[in-house]
Amino acid sequence: MEKRNKIIYWTVTGLLTALMLMSAGMYFMNYEMVSATFLKLGFPTFVIYPLAVAKLLGLIAILSKKSQLLKEWAYAGFFFDFVLAFFAHIIAQDGEYMMALIAMVLLVVSRIYDGKVFR
Repeated sequence: MEKRNKIIYWTVTGLLTALMLMSAGMYFMNYEMVSATFLKLGFPTFVIYPLAVAKLLGLIAILSKKSQLLKEWAYAGFFFDFVLAFFAHIIAQDGEYMMALIAMVLLVVSRIYDGKVFR
């Protein structure tokens, strides 16, 4: 059971990490496209770079296991980010909500199995 929990945790957390790295990388490398999307969704563009940095710091907090408090804040921050993204895409009716939904599922499963594996 312990081994299965670890496999699930690391698989899901690895997928979440890949998704966040791709997202943050896109924010830095493809600013114009991301900026247009943010404007379409009604978000200010000045949050793009800070959000990219926050995603990277959140990953570090989750993966480093240095501080339980920082890890919990990172999980919470990602949850709010994904919920806001999901509903922004639903309201904009652009059909681009699936990645936010997938990210939410990965995040919740990662958090559940984090508690099973590391406590």
